Amino acid sequence: GLLQDLLQAQGGKLVREMAGNFNLDEAGVGKALGALVPALGAGVQRNVSNAGGLEALAGALKSGHHQRYIDEPERVGASDTVADGNAILGHLFGSKEVSREVAARAAQKSGVGTDTLKKMLPVVAAMVMGTMSKQTSGGNALAGQGGGSPLGGVLSALAGGQGGQGGTSSALTSMLDADGDGSMVDDVLGMLMPR
Repeated sequence: GLLQDLLQAQGGKLVREMAGNFNLDEAGVGKALGALVPALGAGVQRNVSNAGGLEALAGALKSGHHQRYIDEPERVGASDTVADGNAILGHLFGSKEVSREVAARAAQKSGVGTDTLKKMLPVVAAMVMGTMSKQTSGGNALAGQGGGSPLGGVLSALAGGQGGQGGTSSALTSMLDADGDGSMVDDVLGMLMPR
């Protein structure tokens, strides 16, 4: 899935760059990603369920410029990466308050400090888009799954190949259902609302 792709990107170089950049060890980066990536996935899901959201996501992924965040791990600390990541967060979460809440919840879950996670969040958002973009441009290997569209294919592939029959929405669902119980609604609420 998405988290594994990020952890293994460039033979682990991405994780090492993030560790150096955010003053964490690699295990800490892994824990932070484990808490942040599902929240970002829930944000993508919320976004594509809105009218025109799937087309907007497909267009953003097709532009291809997000791939550089995966291909060039040294960009982790670059100001344009952070700026792009903040723009992505604006689309996914709609407000800085939600981003702050996501960071606070991820801190509880991962044991990594909230301030560090706030700084990591835009970078991780850019990396998530980069990973999805790379998968989409993977070409024909992904076509035919997930309803035949390249985006359906990438979402199906990110979900571990599940949901190929049900098209893009079921692939998205399985990719973004953080706890595997078949419901994203509770995952989003669990991440964004106090229990």
